[in-house]
Amino acid sequence: MRVNLGDRSYNIAVTSAGLEPLGAFAREHSRGTSTLVVTDDHLIALAEEALASLRGSGFRGETAVIPAGEASKSLATASTLYDRLVAMNADRATLIAAVGGGVVGDLAGLVAATYARGLPLLMVPTTLLAMVDSSVGGKVAVNHPKAKNLIGAFHQPIGVWIDTGTLATLPEREFRSGLAEVVKYGVSLDADLFTFLEANVDPLLCRDPDALRHVIVRSCELKASIVERDEREETGLRAVLNYGHTFAHAFETVAGYGAWLHGEAVAAGMACAARLAAMRGLIAHDVCKRQDRLLARFGLPAWGKLIACPTIGDLLAAMRSDKKSVAGRLRFVLPTRLGETLLFDDIPESDVEKVLDERRAAAT
Repeated sequence: MRVNLGDRSYNIAVTSAGLEPLGAFAREHSRGTSTLVVTDDHLIALAEEALASLRGSGFRGETAVIPAGEASKSLATASTLYDRLVAMNADRATLIAAVGGGVVGDLAGLVAATYARGLPLLMVPTTLLAMVDSSVGGKVAVNHPKAKNLIGAFHQPIGVWIDTGTLATLPEREFRSGLAEVVKYGVSLDADLFTFLEANVDPLLCRDPDALRHVIVRSCELKASIVERDEREETGLRAVLNYGHTFAHAFETVAGYGAWLHGEAVAAGMACAARLAAMRGLIAHDVCKRQDRLLARFGLPAWGKLIACPTIGDLLAAMRSDKKSVAGRLRFVLPTRLGETLLFDDIPESDVEKVLDERRAAAT
């Protein structure tokens, strides 16, 4: 499919053909002759396969391996990649190929956005979460100790290569985490997708290729349609993609990066956001229950982790640092019906505290 952004437009390929055609796909969209393949220490063999394909299409290059995990989304790790680019005499046509999940994509993307004022970026997501969300749309970032994704940029890739075969060895917890982002699309943008998820829990948990391709393609279509209309979050439309994320980022930040998987935090965040919407009369409580049932069937969310979080005051402080906040005032994406969400900037902190108190009680 195509993400139409003028001279920043690019293709998303969803395939089960493996990585052998990757080099030809990259060559079609890149004029460079060198590449740095960025990956983590769980995916070295896959990254070498990607590099071999790129070499077969005329790229010369090497692989940079970072430690797996959220802790690598830091300026310190980014600096090591800058050093690698300097050492290989990278020029402005050097291709950065991100082979991995969201951490690899976000980190490599920020390096691509900032080195020499911008290098071409090829996304090769290997987790479900990265396939349906973080590899598309051009948001790249690293974390700050006080807030997730606080240091970042908008930098669209030259292309996204999604090979569903890489999901075969994805750990179960990581796979279920990715399903949370698919549920997000259903609640926030597409009630029919939500219904499909309800009817296909077992095939999806068994990683049925047809079911997987359907939810990956539909998720990418939905995200592309939003990004095309609000690439840099200037109209507020793109904010709907952050349903559940204000709570989620606070959970991740306060608990310590890596304690939650991102999708787990998003699932818990959606449950909180839906209750906040019901409290304000925006949706019926039945919508909350329906969402909760689907998340539970996918093994999400892990409410018990809220017990380990520090005080609600710490969570609220993290929310005030959220990128959607304005002058410290909290803003939330809330559902108004199944398949539709809106951005609200009039939410009293007392309502947020009430929801968090309720969740803590449910977790004990």
